[in-house]
Amino acid sequence: MTVEPLSQKDVEDRLRELPGWSSDGVLLRRTYTFAGHAPAAALVLHISVTQEELGHHAEITLGYNKVDIAVNTHSVGGKVTGLDIELARRIEAVASGHGARG
Repeated sequence: MTVEPLSQKDVEDRLRELPGWSSDGVLLRRTYTFAGHAPAAALVLHISVTQEELGHHAEITLGYNKVDIAVNTHSVGGKVTGLDIELARRIEAVASGHGARG
């Protein structure tokens, strides 16, 4: 599959469907908070399985009760692509099931 960078307008349009996600023009970003460490770690594990399915990986930072995610596509010069949007959608779809908050 050919992966092409999205325009900033395309990124902004697609982010309207992903509340809490943002872009600084280079990366898609999202921070989730949790009641404690175990649910935060469980989300990271769930994301890791999703990333393997997609063959596309984000930078994830796990704190005590927080998960920070940053993603772009290195193979197109560190730009945001449809792969990044798809990963964000999949993460968003499972995050609340792990007790994630804004």
